This record gives sequence, structure tokens and C-alpha cells, in this order.
Amino acid sequence: MDRETWTVRQDWNRSEIAEIYHGPLLSLMFRAAAVHQQYHKLGELQLCTLLSIKTGGCLADCTYCSQAARYHTGVQAQKILDKETILEAAGKAKAAGSSRFCMGAAWRQVRNSRDFDHVLDVASAVRNMGLEVCCTMGMVTTEQAQKLKAAGVYAYNHNLDTGAKYYEKVISTREYEDRLKTLENIRKAGLSVCCGGILGMGESDDDRIDLLHTLATMPEHPESVPINALISVKGTPLENRQPISIWVLVRMIAVARIVMPKAMIRLSAGRVHFSHAEQTLCFMAGANSIHTGEKLLTTSNCGLEDDQELIDILGLIPKKAAAKMSEDVTKPCSLSCV
Repeated sequence: MDRETWTVRQDWNRSEIAEIYHGPLLSLMFRAAAVHQQYHKLGELQLCTLLSIKTGGCLADCTYCSQAARYHTGVQAQKILDKETILEAAGKAKAAGSSRFCMGAAWRQVRNSRDFDHVLDVASAVRNMGLEVCCTMGMVTTEQAQKLKAAGVYAYNHNLDTGAKYYEKVISTREYEDRLKTLENIRKAGLSVCCGGILGMGESDDDRIDLLHTLATMPEHPESVPINALISVKGTPLENRQPISIWVLVRMIAVARIVMPKAMIRLSAGRVHFSHAEQTLCFMAGANSIHTGEKLLTTSNCGLEDDQELIDILGLIPKKAAAKMSEDVTKPCSLSCV
């Protein structure tokens, strides 16, 4: 295979990505594995923990979300957690092997308020624990993102969810361009960008290809690309959706690895639906990060003991936190280093 095809590119044509996506699955996985080994240490896995620090009551209408105020999901709106509670959770996450701690707040957008000041204070304390700090709190301005970085936040998550054409079938309370603008603001502030999507919302292969094309043609690829499988939540418009096929998940991960070689590909929400063997296929296709803990915000996740069993079986090595904010945590390695 021509090694030149493994270089980092932002000039992907949609037709090129579609051809890769629709290729034979085994060939696709082999190619993804080769790209993975060029840019990442084989067998290294970043463990991340995601905590909901402000739950429920969100004004957005994301049709998959248990925290949207307009849906009757049983999730009660709660005030933002106090500093001690968050730091205790961060300490447990670190003790369990996580190197990244993500704080999620159910806001449509960040507002300058006492709650935001609280997040800045807590982020600084978590960073001082030696953890990468990530936040996901909805739309942010460049100035707010700069404040987060100054407080010690390493990364910001803001997913596109799906392709631009299908997006209006999933969300109406913010435009696709709003999401792209937030990603631009995050990048301008110098934060690491975490951006991916959700599979299983009724989208087609074309919509998934659209999402990959958008991500892969950004001026800079997201440093982190979470691939989520929908967990259907009772009370939401998507409550009757069946779990996505493992083969769709593996294919999506493999293509993401090929078109965004340096990115951390995160096997995120919905992992609880898949066996150890199925998750292993995802790692073979290029995934090199998972979210650990009993919950991802409000939905179920694989338990720590279950994850540790899989890590032990595969001989995976937990990735350490970045030493400093400016460190390129996805610096490519040569083939000889794996």
C-alpha cells in the first residue's frame, strides 16, 4: 500500500471518503490498523471519565438527550455540583486509571455567571491533580473558551452529532453553523478540540460520510473524535431506536482513523451494548480511548471491573495525561516504535 496515503490531509474529497467507507470491511480494518500503528503506540489506551456536574433542564431539543427539559425522561434538573463533590469524583477517576476528566453541564450555551466562574475554579483544581481537564457545556464564545484555557482546561467537547443534511431531523434549537462556530471559537482559544458524532439516530450511510467529510476537511482535525452509539432513552423522540450494528460502528471507526490519522478515536457512549469481542474489533479498527465509569452523564456505561477485565485480556496500557497544555498528545511515532 502506498505509504503516501497515510499522511495527514485536509483536502479529502467526499467521494474519496465514500469509497473508503464502502470498501470491504477486512481490507478497511487492515488499512486502519496500519495507519494507527504509524501515528500511535500500539496497545496504548486513554481512559477518560465524564461527570455530569450540572444535570437536566437544558433548553435545547436534541432528540436523543435525556436532559432536555421538554422531554419526560425522569431526569430531574439539578443545581451545579459543589467543588468538593467534583474533586472527589476526579480523585476516584484518577485512582481508577483515567488521565482525562471531563465535566459536562446541561446548558444550551455557556453564560457568564457564578456557575461559569465555579467551573473555572474547579477546572483549575482538577488540573492541579495532574489530570487533563475537558469540558462539554454547549456553545461558547472565544472569550469564554480563553477563560477556560487560562483556568487549566485542556480540551472542549462539542459534537456535530451527524452530517449537515440530517442534522435538522435531530435538533432544531441551534443550527449546524452554530456548532461549527463554537468549534472555531475553541480552536482560536488554543484548546484541544473534541468533536464527533452519534450513530443510530436514523441516519444513512451518506449522512455518516457527510459527518466524516466535515471533520476531515477542517483546517485542523479534531485532536479527539468520539464515536458514540445511541443509547435510546425513554421519553425522547428516539426512544424506540434499536442499537446500531457493531459492523457500522467498526466501519465508522476505521474510516475516521484513516482520514484523521493523528486523532484520538474515542469509543464512547453505547459501548455497554457491545461484548468484549465486539469492542476488541473497534480497537483493532483504530479506537484508542474509552470512557470509563458506571455512567456517561445520565446513561449507563460499562463498569470499572468489566473494563479492567478487558484491558487485562488485551494487554492494553493506560495512556498518561499530557505533561503540559501545549503538548501534542497525538504526536506521530515511527513504525519502529510499536
